[in-house]
Amino acid sequence: MSPLQLSVYWRLSLVFFFNAFLFFLDIFTAAVVATVCHHGNGTNGSDPPLHGTPESSQSRSGESSEREADWTALSGNQDSVCGWTDWLSYGQTLFMVGLLLGSLFGGAISDRYGKRPVLLVCVCMQAVCGLVPAVLPQALVFLAVRCLTGVCCCCINICSFSLAVEWTLPAARLWPPAFLPFCFSLGTMGGAPLAWLSPTWIQLHLALSLPQLICLPLYFSIPESPRWLSLKRRTDVLDRYSSNSPADKECLDLLLDCTWSDLQKATEAPKEGPLGSHAPSDIIHLKHPTVLLRLFIMSYLSAASALTYFGICMNIGSFGVGVYSAQFFSGLSEAPCLLVPLVRLGRRPISMLALFLSGAACFLSLLLSRYNAEPVLVMSLALLGKLCILAAIFISILYSIELFPTVVRQRCVSLVNLCFRVGCLVNSLVPPNPNGAISLAAMVVYSSGPIVGCGLCLLLPETSGVPLPDSVEDCDAQPRPRPPSMGALWRTRKLVSSQSKNTETVPAEKDDAHTGLI
Repeated sequence: MSPLQLSVYWRLSLVFFFNAFLFFLDIFTAAVVATVCHHGNGTNGSDPPLHGTPESSQSRSGESSEREADWTALSGNQDSVCGWTDWLSYGQTLFMVGLLLGSLFGGAISDRYGKRPVLLVCVCMQAVCGLVPAVLPQALVFLAVRCLTGVCCCCINICSFSLAVEWTLPAARLWPPAFLPFCFSLGTMGGAPLAWLSPTWIQLHLALSLPQLICLPLYFSIPESPRWLSLKRRTDVLDRYSSNSPADKECLDLLLDCTWSDLQKATEAPKEGPLGSHAPSDIIHLKHPTVLLRLFIMSYLSAASALTYFGICMNIGSFGVGVYSAQFFSGLSEAPCLLVPLVRLGRRPISMLALFLSGAACFLSLLLSRYNAEPVLVMSLALLGKLCILAAIFISILYSIELFPTVVRQRCVSLVNLCFRVGCLVNSLVPPNPNGAISLAAMVVYSSGPIVGCGLCLLLPETSGVPLPDSVEDCDAQPRPRPPSMGALWRTRKLVSSQSKNTETVPAEKDDAHTGLI
């Protein structure tokens, strides 16, 4: 790797590491409120536990009057935060609304003004939004900054994934979508002990916001996307990057060659129709039965994956284990997803396997919780389900790109990503049980959704090692899915193993689509 590539990767890894701190802030604020306000002066002692924070998992020994004094002296009046604890449960909902809003216009803004400026602005705004509630602990202020934080988090994901992918050669573009979430999981692990060491409202927000703000000067050295600079004719910046070192020049030449090759293919694709004929509108293509079926299946998989993944993440304190240790192991459970690019089983088999294991693990977790099994065992099964659903999300990013024809690919992928965000938002509206645990209906949805999606994958073709379809006719020409048999599975395994010897190349259309689901 060239020095510029290394600069991009390690700086973006810091961005993702600290991004996890404020992503799960609602879990930690609810934990602090449940601990401190329930041990205060009795004004809020009768409040019910907050969403995802049962008293059994939030109690901590050794509470002192000094902590209570720090809590009640935030704005000069007693119980300034404990007086509006009921509003905190809406913070998660507004955060998901912010993620939805960011996914709608974040990509367009970064395409117009560049990935680097948008990334820097959003990182700075995110850190400031984390500091504001420490200074102004008011309900409406907290809810507003949580929504704005969600917008910034989504834009940071979009710009970071685009920069990482566009600074990577095509033969290795499978790795950035696995490496950055791995850094996010490390941040999830690091944020848990940091929040545990910050027992008050002010300390919590300062501890989770200042690291990103302190590292902001490092991010100014992140280079702009060579693809964006090439499209905007910013040759002066490209020449400056090339003059850094011979390795940077060689890397940029290879990246720019791939960029122009991809652009040439994109401009020639619409000309392949019959002479004198007009290209049909996107609406006609979207109405094709093959496209509609694939769009429905991938949209369902995205929504079901979002419900299961965020349902477990945001309710990690509801399994009877301490919220801080549960959050640490929640991040640890996602680390093996870094190995997903090494798996060579094909898109459909690994998707079905991950979805089935996720649903089965969540169902076993639900079953054992009904029989009062050990909380550690119940949580371990739920985290196994979260790991499997995260692997399914990663594969679905590539699967969605390879299923839809070029003429409607971006629109279809955008609709699939929108369904993912809607699933995140719907999950935040699910009410918990009166005791703070995950409701039975919610756990049934978390377990049954992936299993149904596993069955729907039988209707999809295998796309690994197959050229991307440019038209609806190419989709119809793809091999029809058939009921699995031992002979077919054996032939598929031999085919995939022979294809794995060749270097797998991810087309340029995948660059923007990597940004939608994290």
